[in-house]
Amino acid sequence: MQVFTVLPSAIFNFQSLLTVILLLICTCAYIRSLAPSLLDRNKTGLLGIFWKCARIGERKSPYVAVCCIVMAFSILFIQ
Repeated sequence: MQVFTVLPSAIFNFQSLLTVILLLICTCAYIRSLAPSLLDRNKTGLLGIFWKCARIGERKSPYVAVCCIVMAFSILFIQ
């Protein structure tokens, strides 16, 4: 009888999910700083998520930066 192991993915591992969300916020804010019209034309719908992530990254940038530093420390030294 074989035992199947389930590998944790970003959806089921809370720390990986937070890492993906932080990377999405930082990436969207960076893309919006380079090409604002790329994200500004899609403020609603499914692609509006990227615009909202960019806004979070712009308005809450000190908090996002602290979260990125804490997450990097956690991944590098604790895990």
